[in-house]
Amino acid sequence: QVQLVESGGGLVQAGGSLRLSCAASGMIFSINAMGWYRQAPGKQRELVAGITDGGSTKYADSVKGRFTISRASAKNAVYLQMNSLKPEDTAVYYCNAAVSYGLRSEYWGEGTLVTVSS
Repeated sequence: QVQLVESGGGLVQAGGSLRLSCAASGMIFSINAMGWYRQAPGKQRELVAGITDGGSTKYADSVKGRFTISRASAKNAVYLQMNSLKPEDTAVYYCNAAVSYGLRSEYWGEGTLVTVSS
């Protein structure tokens, strides 16, 4: 089992910055990749940013150049630095871990709310 706990969400004005953190525990040795997803009201959950064991990253087009994902070498944490925030970034942000072994193929945190005001 893998447990993920997000933190760092909050209220920020447009143009501001936030840094989200996700702490992983349990069978973290089985984690192959980690990422951040978000879900806004009335919309489907979407991938914001992901990072693999090899360090490859990918970003949603809407956040490219503004957000940066990073991961601890011990695979016990992943971070999302969010700059130049826009009102459309408002959503619940979820940490995700893809695993190579376990009861699930991936695990999710409970989410942290990011609200960007105009």
